[in-house]
Amino acid sequence: MKITKLKAAATGFAATLAMTVGLAAVSNTALADKVTITDIAGRTVEVEKNPEKIVLGEGRMIYSIAVLDRENPFKRVVGWKDDLINYDPDAYRKYMARFPEVANIENLGSPYAAEYSLETVISLDTDVVFLNLGNLLKAQESGLLDKLNKAGIPVVFLDFRQRPTQHTVPSLQILGRIFDERDNADEFVDYYQKNMMTVFSRIEEIKDEDKPVVFIENAAGYNPDKCCTTYGSANLGRLVDLAGGLNWGTKKFPGLKGKVNPEVIFTDDPDIIMGTGANWSEAQPGTMAVLFGYEASEDLVNQRLAALAGRKGWSELKAVKSGRFHSIYHQFYNSPYHFVALQTFAKWFYPEKFADLDPEATFVELHDKFLPIDYSGVFWGSLPATQ
Repeated sequence: MKITKLKAAATGFAATLAMTVGLAAVSNTALADKVTITDIAGRTVEVEKNPEKIVLGEGRMIYSIAVLDRENPFKRVVGWKDDLINYDPDAYRKYMARFPEVANIENLGSPYAAEYSLETVISLDTDVVFLNLGNLLKAQESGLLDKLNKAGIPVVFLDFRQRPTQHTVPSLQILGRIFDERDNADEFVDYYQKNMMTVFSRIEEIKDEDKPVVFIENAAGYNPDKCCTTYGSANLGRLVDLAGGLNWGTKKFPGLKGKVNPEVIFTDDPDIIMGTGANWSEAQPGTMAVLFGYEASEDLVNQRLAALAGRKGWSELKAVKSGRFHSIYHQFYNSPYHFVALQTFAKWFYPEKFADLDPEATFVELHDKFLPIDYSGVFWGSLPATQ
């Protein structure tokens, strides 16, 4: 009798143990399919690991995804905003020629607009939505975060725009963990840091009194009748400071950007003037911006630069007269490729000190190593001295 009970007990224990082990295995499998991250907004988010369907709050996030999902950066993207199509059509067409399925991505519009269709996001079986840190307040005030939370769709905030030199590396690492592409993320981060250091290591000994004052005109000529918006201590303004310049806007106002009267620029007469440009001719017909991008030509870049320098009052500035009037691809301000802009700035500010630095070679190498598209076009330019 005792033996029978012992056998029964043993059998029961074995069954319980097997069930426990089985449940643990199931539990571990479930845990392995999730990754918990702290996003750039400081929020703890649990996300499906290696998600199959993602939505981008901004289409230009593809610049960052491309260095991780190198074979096909669009393989996960089921919905996005159409800003890449409208404001960087050269890049859109370049990618679409390689990946025709891009045309099938759902255009959802602005995530913060009243007409944004949460129903469509849900119907796409979205695993995760990625948003820009700069729009955190909009996401909260519009109710978007609450709605997505109730729908069970996690939201992750990234930042390549507000504080790019602080947030690019952690943003890429977050994407690498979520996409299960940590090796690719680490490889690009190493490359990024190496190229940033080519500038940092040479400007530390330069005294402030020896640094040029630099004014950046954001989207120069986008609207021919309006001027001017410039950067504060963030974004490209921060890159100016890190390249050894004194960003004009840093001392004028805090934050990312601000509007200024051209007369103030004419009075201060900065040492160097730079504008940003991109192919905005389709989104803004009649623009006089420099149309940088994969389809740009040197001749048209030079014509547009001359037109910007020829605006009323600008031709008298010393930056124009001395050949220190430049323009650069606007989209560097919102991508992990901004080390190319940093190198270009440093070469403009200190041509002798950085005579051996070749930013174009860096950008070509970046394409060859990390991107599924090849390099073409023009991405910056300078106006010859007028006297």
